[in-house]
Amino acid sequence: MKLPQSLQNKLENRSVNNLLRTLPEANNLIDFASNDYLGFSRNETIFQKTNQLLLERKITQNGATGSRLLSGNHELYFDTEEYIASFHQSEDALIFNSGYDANVGFFSAVPQRNDIIVYDELIHASIRDGIQMSLAKAYKFKHNNLESLEKILQKEKTTSNVIYVVTESVFSMDGDSPDIGQLVKLTQQYNALLIVDEAHALGVFGAKGEGLVQSLQLQDEIFARIMTFGKGLGCHGAAILGSKSLKDYLVNFSRSFIYTTALAPHSIATILIAYQELEKSKVLIQKLQNNSLFFNSIHQDSLFKSSIKSIVIPGNNNVKQTALFLKEKGFDVKPIVSPTVPKGEERLRFCLHSYNSNEEIQCILLLLEKHL
Repeated sequence: MKLPQSLQNKLENRSVNNLLRTLPEANNLIDFASNDYLGFSRNETIFQKTNQLLLERKITQNGATGSRLLSGNHELYFDTEEYIASFHQSEDALIFNSGYDANVGFFSAVPQRNDIIVYDELIHASIRDGIQMSLAKAYKFKHNNLESLEKILQKEKTTSNVIYVVTESVFSMDGDSPDIGQLVKLTQQYNALLIVDEAHALGVFGAKGEGLVQSLQLQDEIFARIMTFGKGLGCHGAAILGSKSLKDYLVNFSRSFIYTTALAPHSIATILIAYQELEKSKVLIQKLQNNSLFFNSIHQDSLFKSSIKSIVIPGNNNVKQTALFLKEKGFDVKPIVSPTVPKGEERLRFCLHSYNSNEEIQCILLLLEKHL
């Protein structure tokens, strides 16, 4: 059956403007593209221990069979959520099927009509989608700009409704971070609740990879943290950290939690084993942090300590051709084009890993320098 013409026109428009997305083929290039910061997705120990755990528990079930509120709440969920809460020094934790599900589920359910959501203008698309589904009023503040945030808080401080302030601990395009300590002080001053998405901080910041908030010992000052497992933890799923009351509320009102089949036992076992391995991975975490500093020492424009580095190459064609040049030299690094980023701010987005060598980092940056 033919695609409606209006949809076909949208596809053709993207193609004409060199913006058409296509699914890439698997490759064996040197990895500067994936979010697998610690190499956990390819870690044989995690794979073997996960299978051993399932055998020991005599779990041979392939699927969850239903939502957690029906038949899908298998025994591993309890142990894993308890472990996650303890690891992150949180009162409780609730696992979602993905980071997208967690953000959509939280922001569509928690803020109520006439509540206020104030969010960083570069917040992730999943949070924006959740906010759009909410009945709350929403305002954006300039990226990592506390003065911009405070102007909005001053304007809204007389309201009797709840104010939620939303940010990320590490932003996915530039790898930069807000001043979490000052954010905590500001939100407390205006009696607002702070929510921090730590998707790109888990496994990267802290002695045990616990995330930026916890490494600053500010976990008790945050209303909710969102931890995503598809990046530093190398598996799948996410968890919302917060109070037991928040967990109870989400179980009752978060539609992306209620109306979906739960993760299979194997997925939950992988999350649990990956967290246990994270506690033993100080060498990998230190290597990742060292790689970030080494990249910064060569590319002087890089200032941030995260695993994400961006080099701006204006123009969709320019940045795509540069990525293709590096691919031909054996390196996988992704171009980020407009409208994902504003026109003129197209960039190569480098993701560093514990398994990248200094020689690989130096080589790709020298190749890039010569090419540009």
